[in-house]
Amino acid sequence: MTRRPPICTDVTAECPISYTILGYRPNLFANGFFAVFFVICFGAQIWLGIRFRTKGYAIALTLGCVALTLGYLARLYLHFQPFNSVPFQAQICCLIIAPAFNSAAIYLMLRHIVKLFGAEWSVLKPEQYTKGFIAADVVSLALQATGGGLAVMAGDDKDRLDLGNNVMMAGIAFQVVTLSIFSILTVLFLVRRVRARTSDPLSGTALETWHSTKFRWFLSGLVTAFTSIFIRCVYRIAEMRGGWGNSLMRDQITFIILEGCMMLIATSAQTILHPGHFFPTMGDSHMKTDDSPGSWTDITELPILSK
Repeated sequence: MTRRPPICTDVTAECPISYTILGYRPNLFANGFFAVFFVICFGAQIWLGIRFRTKGYAIALTLGCVALTLGYLARLYLHFQPFNSVPFQAQICCLIIAPAFNSAAIYLMLRHIVKLFGAEWSVLKPEQYTKGFIAADVVSLALQATGGGLAVMAGDDKDRLDLGNNVMMAGIAFQVVTLSIFSILTVLFLVRRVRARTSDPLSGTALETWHSTKFRWFLSGLVTAFTSIFIRCVYRIAEMRGGWGNSLMRDQITFIILEGCMMLIATSAQTILHPGHFFPTMGDSHMKTDDSPGSWTDITELPILSK
């Protein structure tokens, strides 16, 4: 059996591409496309955030777009330097943590939907959705970042690499659990509210919003983004469960579809079907200023990420 040389810096007859952890050169076109796409979404989120004054939502998604862009730029560099550990570790860290920011933007939305259609039908108070799920998202983000940091510092130490991998996997698993709880609470609220449509019918702004085509599109965008992020997270758990260099990690087509395309779909839905345009009753110019149970809470209020 041919033994691997002590040091590989480029692909040669003695150092084939199969000796890298990924086992392939990241596709130039696919990764270039993803990088450009997320740069465009980054600019769009900044503009939309300023236009509709949705600061918290914009901060969450711009951070996600930055992480995704850096991750795919690192993969582009990895195409030319497949044995270079720096771009490999950079793309792992950036792409692993990015969906947590997209999730945070989704968590912000349920709070406002509950306040509009009736907080009495919700298991949690509207403010608890933001505080609780954003806090859980931060825990997930911290675990993933810690795992990524351990992997970066591991060098060629397989034990430390495995430890970093396991910590990152724990962070993603925690994110999947959080997303699952969020979906259950959302469905419970929807079911309770629908059952009460006769005894406590919608009226005013809530009724107008519910029959709005724009709002229906907005909800479809949230569901699309949520589903895409969930699929991506499940894929990442399966990918990392096998350890570094496993067959799933070395499958580029699967990565492009279940990582790249899923995050492209999620970010597209959250950008194109932006709440500022498709859920305008949530915007600052439409918010009430009183502190009654039916009053709005400013979307710019994002615990930890912004105040």
